[in-house]
Amino acid sequence: MWTDERVELLKKLWAEGLSASQVAKQLGGVTRNAVIGKVHRLGLSGRATPSRPARARPQAPRTLVRGRPDPLTAEMREEEQQRSQSAQKAEAAHVEERGLEPVQRATVLTLTEHTCKWPIGDPGRPGFHFCGRGADHGSPYCTEHARLAYQPVQARRNRERDRMRKDRLVS
Repeated sequence: MWTDERVELLKKLWAEGLSASQVAKQLGGVTRNAVIGKVHRLGLSGRATPSRPARARPQAPRTLVRGRPDPLTAEMREEEQQRSQSAQKAEAAHVEERGLEPVQRATVLTLTEHTCKWPIGDPGRPGFHFCGRGADHGSPYCTEHARLAYQPVQARRNRERDRMRKDRLVS
């Protein structure tokens, strides 16, 4: 199959930068893999030009395509945000009712293993702090915040079940 003339034509076409597929078509009766095998056996690794000349592709301006939001999902997100905001307001009001003294408020730098590490506020906003009261032995929180953090499983399940029933009645 590989006569001297075909080998010389292969070398010429390969040096011109044609791909293995293109060389196989030019030679006829040989596969791309046969061309690749012969090129490697002959040691023809370098090329004069790249097999595919680089084409300048026009850069189309990228536009962000957004589909329509799912109305049900959007409503759920809004409701979740409203619940979250109302819960944060209630917690903030509860904290203010308890009257945390500014001395008791702690920052990351002032926390110790004996202070309550309950976060109060939004970490991304000014005024964020930790409770700072004395923590119970072996707990990262004071008594009041430990009650909020460590709730019995049954009470949590009941609360979630009630919330689901309420959501079904509203819809």
